[in-house]
Amino acid sequence: MKHYIFLILSVLIISCTGNAQKKESVKEKKVYAVSKTDKEWKEILTSEQYYILRKAGTERPFSSPLNKVYASGTFHCAACNTPLYESKHKFDSGTGWPSFDRGVKGNIETDTDYKIGYARTELLCGTCGGHLGHVFNDGPRETTGMRHCINGDALVFKPKK
Repeated sequence: MKHYIFLILSVLIISCTGNAQKKESVKEKKVYAVSKTDKEWKEILTSEQYYILRKAGTERPFSSPLNKVYASGTFHCAACNTPLYESKHKFDSGTGWPSFDRGVKGNIETDTDYKIGYARTELLCGTCGGHLGHVFNDGPRETTGMRHCINGDALVFKPKK
């Protein structure tokens, strides 16, 4: 009887690969306006930027100096210099990552990320496909209600002149 139960459980576990894990992401299918080889990205990005932008890594919370930058200006993609977020849409979410309630229209795209076992909406630079972070629906209710939780190493701040 034990062998029969073990066999049934084994078959169930093996057969539980859902379609979600097999779906190709937008990032894997799309050819971006700025495309480089891994070697070329490693030459122009710091190791932290490469880990986040090209390998979809996450920096430690409260580690980015950009978390507390509220000066007037624009946050650009650290890989391709595309304007992504305006400082007027930045807010302190208390999470330890730079947070915005919206991005620059047309410069950010989304994909579905299953890396931690459930679906999350991943944010990507629309020009180079670099991983920025994720979007959640717990942002400021008086604006969009969205929180773009962004890795500071994916951004470069350009102050308004």
